[in-house]
Parts: sequence; C-alpha cells; structure tokens
Amino acid sequence: MKVDRLEPGPPPPKVGVAVSVFNQAVTELLLTEALDELEELGVEEVVVVEVAGALELPVAALGLIRRGCRAVVALGAVIRGETDHYEIVTRESARGLMDVALGSGVPVANGVLACHDYGQAVERSRPGPANRGREAVRAAVEAARLLQAPGR
Repeated sequence: MKVDRLEPGPPPPKVGVAVSVFNQAVTELLLTEALDELEELGVEEVVVVEVAGALELPVAALGLIRRGCRAVVALGAVIRGETDHYEIVTRESARGLMDVALGSGVPVANGVLACHDYGQAVERSRPGPANRGREAVRAAVEAARLLQAPGR
C-alpha cells in the first residue's frame, strides 16, 4: 500500500477572525489571545469583524472568505440560561460554521464557547496556551497549511 503524507505549507497569508460581542468580557479575551497566536504563527494579514452574537458568525465567516481569507476563526461565548435558547444557538452556529467551511473549502475553526456558567467561560478564555481562541487559530491555520501544501 502506498501512503502519501502531505507536508504542511506556509501559514495562510490572510486569516479572518469573526468575533461575537455578546458576552464581550469573555470574547475580548479570546480575540486578544487569537491575535497573539496568529502573529506567533507568522500570518501576514488578519481581518477582524465583530458581530452581535454567535448566530451571526457563519455569515461573517462567509464574508471573510469572500474578502480573500484562506482560513477563518469564529469566536463567541454562549452561556446556558434558563431556556432552550442555549441549545439552539450553540447547535445552529456550529452547523452554520460547518456549512460555510464545507461549501467554500476554506477552513473555519469553531471557537465558540458553550458553557454551563460564566465561570467556565472565564476559565476557557484565560490568557495562555489553553485559551480556546488560541486553539481555534491553531486548528484553522494547520488545516489551511495542509490545504495549500505542495501537491494539493
């Protein structure tokens, strides 16, 4: 059996970040760490767009792809409340982001926190390597590097 392993190419030159302003105290931390990670990975240009909430992230991701971004990171924070709204928002934003990625062929990393309480959201947005914004950036950039690898 012949097995070909793709070696990753360079980081994409242009990455988009769509960030929700709902639960902004959390999403601002995700964004700050995501931007730091993009710089550390050597991405040349970053386009940031703010949207109201997680349900608006998929259309923002599509817009970033149409602006030439070769990878997109979606950041948000959905915290469980007393109604089923939490379930709808987390499920539909994830589905929408996946639809955009599959429809466009451009990696879209889902960095939307889905937490049971505010403390969980704060824990996942703390500065450092375990920050979910950083993790989403690494996932998007890695996928984009593989997609643009020689022989693709």
